[in-house]
Amino acid sequence: MPKVRSRQLATLLLVSVTAVWGSTFFLIRDVVRQLSPADFLAVRFTIAAVVITAVFWRQVRRLDRRELTVGAGLGVLYGVAQVLQTVGLAHTDASRSGFITGTYVVLTPVFGAVLLRDRVPRSTWLAVGMATAGLAALSLRGVGFGYGELLTLASAAVYALHIIGLGRYSSSGSASGLAAVQMVVIALVCLVCAAPGGVEMPSGTGPWLSVLYMALIAGAVAMWAQTWAQSHLPATRAAIVMTLEPVFAAAFAVTLGSESLTAPMLLGGALVVAAMYVVELVGRQDTGATAAQEPPAEALHHEVS
Repeated sequence: MPKVRSRQLATLLLVSVTAVWGSTFFLIRDVVRQLSPADFLAVRFTIAAVVITAVFWRQVRRLDRRELTVGAGLGVLYGVAQVLQTVGLAHTDASRSGFITGTYVVLTPVFGAVLLRDRVPRSTWLAVGMATAGLAALSLRGVGFGYGELLTLASAAVYALHIIGLGRYSSSGSASGLAAVQMVVIALVCLVCAAPGGVEMPSGTGPWLSVLYMALIAGAVAMWAQTWAQSHLPATRAAIVMTLEPVFAAAFAVTLGSESLTAPMLLGGALVVAAMYVVELVGRQDTGATAAQEPPAEALHHEVS
């Protein structure tokens, strides 16, 4: 597949993933009324791990020791981020949690510059600022920073490390196996957190359907899609694309829930979409590269010494 088409498909796939994540807001809210957050995460990711491993078992067996180690490390990062975010959500408002989690769009290029010595163009910093302002308009209400906010900020930092790791180590050939290994480790992390009090299962058709949707579509399929997409996209670009999640969440809240469309929602969504435009189009002009000349993500990362 040509490089340009691969990157376009990766961007489209990542946008689809964020739409799926945005659709889970009401489902998660309803399920955690019945289950504790730890039990919900354990059940969700265990189902996802079993299914994705069964589907991609041959790809897992083809991974070498280094790739297995990378997948395990990335799985630990994602699992820890999920736990931190969920526990933090119990101590802060959902809207504030959404904004603080979205700061991974800022932390990703910062960590990339510090840890990997990535060169971040000015247009990317502009896009980061626009996306952050958009997230604030969509989510932030009031001020204050306590225990829940601190845990959520820690989760955003770990998500940023996961995004950087995927961008650096994933490849289109290893994506399926790598996604399965990550999911198994995520499930183990969540099971360890839920084990002390015992793991409670959902009861009733509605909760089970919600858990299955989040396990299979928002879990297994989304992890595979993110892993494959990030083998073709630089980490910072992927982070900015993923800021569409609260935009989709707001859209679902208006169309499927009882929330009304507000000016901050419109402003926030417009800023996030504009940030994607800046990083995708203006960014190429800043570097003097055309779409056909810009190397894929794995080439960019291998050039870092």
